[in-house]
Amino acid sequence: MFTYEFNVPEQKRVRMIVHTDCKNEADDQFAVAHHLMTPKFEVRGIVAGHFDTCMGRYPAGETAKASYDEVVKVLDLMHVREEYPVFLGAGTALTDEHTPIDSEGARFIITEAMRDDPRPLFIGMQGAVTDLASAILMEPRICERMTAIWIGGGAYPEGGFEFNLMQDVNAANVVLKSQMPLWQVPMNVYKQMTVSLAELQLKVRPYGKIGRYLFTQMAEFNEAAAGDAHWPHGEIWGLGDQGTIAVLMEESEKTDGYEILPAPSVDPQTMKYIHGQGNRKIRVYHKLNDRLTLEDFFCKLQLNFPDAES
Repeated sequence: MFTYEFNVPEQKRVRMIVHTDCKNEADDQFAVAHHLMTPKFEVRGIVAGHFDTCMGRYPAGETAKASYDEVVKVLDLMHVREEYPVFLGAGTALTDEHTPIDSEGARFIITEAMRDDPRPLFIGMQGAVTDLASAILMEPRICERMTAIWIGGGAYPEGGFEFNLMQDVNAANVVLKSQMPLWQVPMNVYKQMTVSLAELQLKVRPYGKIGRYLFTQMAEFNEAAAGDAHWPHGEIWGLGDQGTIAVLMEESEKTDGYEILPAPSVDPQTMKYIHGQGNRKIRVYHKLNDRLTLEDFFCKLQLNFPDAES
């Protein structure tokens, strides 16, 4: 496990479920590693989610299993495979806003939420919210027992296309219309978490087998996806999924990075927000502390994996 010359007091720690579409592209793996190395978090388990709308990169219904396998690979490279349980989420999106998909990932969310524990529980949603929505539909009482952080949705106030939202608009509407506390990090905000590939070559690649893998798989993906006219960008990358760590690393009194707004619904055709729906209020971020978050990741990686073979 990971050790530091400082302690996080027990009363300052939180329980964490990491939900990741880990094989979707190349930043998810960084976020998984960062969660595990952060002593503020007691990671209770990792749920592997789908990214079924993936432009033909995988056969239909098989992306959650690809995420699962990638999570296991990251854990192996970090030498912690036996420390964290991994659960398979739904393979596809919800068919409507009323019918859940029963998966081991959704069941785990329910089990952890309903477990007696005085510490707060957060779930960091780094992709489609299918499994969280299914858990809510299966056991609505979890809404009183946990907080969701979602990397997804278009910029406020209009909204529009966004990859994670596109994966399951029905599920997003279930979560937005629910009573669960929600901290949303929309697309224009998570894209603030930007790095250059040169920075990663210097600060990530030399540190452990995991560091080499994180850098190499990103460089390879950058090359493989070069034919897309708009993304990736050639020499930079967005580590947007680090937003689930960023919002919990901030001082709780620092409230200038978000607004408290009534939750919208989402139009299934345009993915634009529909306001004035009478939903409960949620926290919508407009700023992240990228310096704190990224430097924290680099430092933790270098402390725990000090050389190329660690």
